[in-house]
Amino acid sequence: MAGTAGWTVGSEQEPLTGPPPGTSSWRADHALGRELPDPETATPDRVARFFDALSPAQRRSLMRRHPSVVGNLDGVPTALRYEANSLALKKERAREQARATDPGLTLQDHEHARAQVERYEELLRPGRRILAFDPRGRGQVAEVYGDLERAEHVSVVVPGSDIDLDSFDRTKDVYGTPAGMARTLHAQAGDRTAVVAWVGYTTPVGLGPDAATGRLAEAGAPRLARFVQGLTASGAPRPAVFCHSYGSVVCGLAAPRLPAADLVVLGSPGMRADSVAALHTTARVWAARDDSDWIAKVPNVELFGLGHGEDPTDPAFGARRVPAEDAQGHTGYFAPGTDSLRAFTDIATGDGSSVPVGP
Repeated sequence: MAGTAGWTVGSEQEPLTGPPPGTSSWRADHALGRELPDPETATPDRVARFFDALSPAQRRSLMRRHPSVVGNLDGVPTALRYEANSLALKKERAREQARATDPGLTLQDHEHARAQVERYEELLRPGRRILAFDPRGRGQVAEVYGDLERAEHVSVVVPGSDIDLDSFDRTKDVYGTPAGMARTLHAQAGDRTAVVAWVGYTTPVGLGPDAATGRLAEAGAPRLARFVQGLTASGAPRPAVFCHSYGSVVCGLAAPRLPAADLVVLGSPGMRADSVAALHTTARVWAARDDSDWIAKVPNVELFGLGHGEDPTDPAFGARRVPAEDAQGHTGYFAPGTDSLRAFTDIATGDGSSVPVGP
């Protein structure tokens, strides 16, 4: 497989799992005279009902005491999560500012701290809507494009390898980033649609062992399912979920628990399923791959834990084929002017029936 696909060895990653940072303090907080919903076990519906029962003052008090939990707790009202993550970002920025001049640290530590300060300042720019933020490990983040609270249609973009807090909105290879995909889709779909760029799982680095197995996808799938459940629990419509590359492996494993209207995979190495029926989803399933995408060189097998199974664009898989003749390479599906972006826009706006099904 490595010889056929030209893969390079990437470093093995430790997946980030468990509840948000600050959960211990949250669990010990009895200021409201009642037990708070456990971030690890409470369903998004339970969280939504809990916050619905609080007064605005109680919500804000919780948010100020526990911004990292409130900002990452699926089911919390959207506006409150934005504000909580702004507080959490400012707190992390202050921590890194102190590290940047700490005499007990190395010059390399100072340089890294200054880079993190710049990163957090970028995320704090006016107008950005940060729906999730976790600085642990390589960092995770979710950003909203559009008005999520009033949108008639919602989409979620799930990325593949080499994406984290630092790279999710990089300017290089912009249409290969979740932020670039989300921004372009929102611009094409219009203001009635909100698009979320979700980097809520630990992605593979490089195209080595992590990308060839489902280990990181298995850790990320419950996080994706919970995130989307949180969107619908907060009042959003069932979204269209766009899954790029290794992200489609995550989506395939999450599919049975994913309250999605549409599941769209692009540049997929497989979904760890033999067919649409094996995904056990009520969502419409779509697949796109252009002829120049190197992912076609990856054998569609699953053997001894390696590989991700059937090609979703194979007619035998049963997905609706999205036209992608205009897309170029592995990261060109959301490029302006492409037939794939036009089809994605129709799906995102609830007009999937007008998509011309490809060969």
